[in-house]
Amino acid sequence: MNYTNERRRFIKQSSLAGAAIGLAPSIAFSGNSKDAVLRVGLIGAGLRGTSHLKNLLLRNDVEITAICDIDPERISICREIFRERNLKQPAYYGKDEWDYRNLLQQDTLDAVVIATPWLWHTKMAKDSMKAGKYTGLEVSAANTLEECWDLVNTHEETGTHLMLLENVNYRRDVMAILRMVREGVFGELVHFRCGYQHDLRGVKFNDGKTPYGKGAEFGEKGVSEAHWRTWHSVRRNADVYPTHGIGPIAVMSDINRGNRFVSLSSHASKGIGLHNYVVQTGGPEHPNASVKFKQGDVITTTLETARGETIIVTHDCNLPRPYSLGFRVQGANGLWEVDGSRIYIEGVSEPHQWDEATPWLEKYDHPLWRRYGDYARDAGHGGMDFFVLNAFVESARAGVAPPIDAYDAAAWSAITPLSEISIANNGEPQAFPDFTRGDWMRREPYNWIKETY
Repeated sequence: MNYTNERRRFIKQSSLAGAAIGLAPSIAFSGNSKDAVLRVGLIGAGLRGTSHLKNLLLRNDVEITAICDIDPERISICREIFRERNLKQPAYYGKDEWDYRNLLQQDTLDAVVIATPWLWHTKMAKDSMKAGKYTGLEVSAANTLEECWDLVNTHEETGTHLMLLENVNYRRDVMAILRMVREGVFGELVHFRCGYQHDLRGVKFNDGKTPYGKGAEFGEKGVSEAHWRTWHSVRRNADVYPTHGIGPIAVMSDINRGNRFVSLSSHASKGIGLHNYVVQTGGPEHPNASVKFKQGDVITTTLETARGETIIVTHDCNLPRPYSLGFRVQGANGLWEVDGSRIYIEGVSEPHQWDEATPWLEKYDHPLWRRYGDYARDAGHGGMDFFVLNAFVESARAGVAPPIDAYDAAAWSAITPLSEISIANNGEPQAFPDFTRGDWMRREPYNWIKETY
């Protein structure tokens, strides 16, 4: 079966109407009509932005009316995407770094997806909310505590919604484990582990002339993410990319909805991985071999919650290793570990022996994945991108709060600046801000499990 064609046919027939409703509380279609076409603008047309573009163009309930990028080559790629599909070209912006503000002034624009370098995320999200555009923001959402508060304050001042586009929350195994958590299979929750463990040396150094993963250039001579991402490793000793790991764990532990982070402590190892990589790929005389990288190779952060759970978050992107988000969910009755794909449930599993996780994951497979998994398969990141974009579109069309909102964006992203402060002070614990201003005690958890479509 050609799943790309099947997915296009399926979405154009049904638009997955209501499929996001199982991921948000008490959605009633007030405000925007669910039958209306959502007019979307894209800010940032790099690899991530064009991936979103292609997925959005498969929907008949979305119209792309504007695209902004300061790289003319990326604009040309977008033009070709529309030509290939025989679609009307959107308005294009990109004369300078601030031209996105002109895009936001478009009257024919309901929502915006932001997929730009990290330092622009909060600026653009604030401007988008102030312009009244339903805002989808790529991860991470903010770089500083001030920016975290800016997202929350702007949302509250304008009443405009922001959704953090954290796709790992929609990963198939993660959603199955969430269902097990909600149904009490693990018992009362006690401890979690997660993180971002991904060899990104080939992303951080790429001159576009050598095979992928074999360059030694970054910054002005770098290509794609190497142009901007590597500077964070040069100048910051922090967990700069926490949300892929903490996002799913925050939902499982009801953060901002009956629970909250209360403190954080972080430590960093020595940092030798990026220097070694430059020497290996560019030689000891390469100019970047003299660059001093501030970021430790392995950042370990421990969080405590108001309900007494502990969470260990690991950032490990500068050394050779296989990919893993390192998930572990542990309760009074058992635990799941993603590495090794194994589960142990007391009274069900053989004593002191792991169960292979697959039968458990199949038993507790999320109804969204059961129903739409085949159509999502080639949407990107194993289908996760399909579901996160669908939740964004359906929430925006309904004019309601998204399942991952401004408070989540702030809390999950705050790990970066707080870890930086803690590391600089020998692991000193840092009090975690309450971005809900006490409302976490009465906010109800989203029902990510209920199938209402």
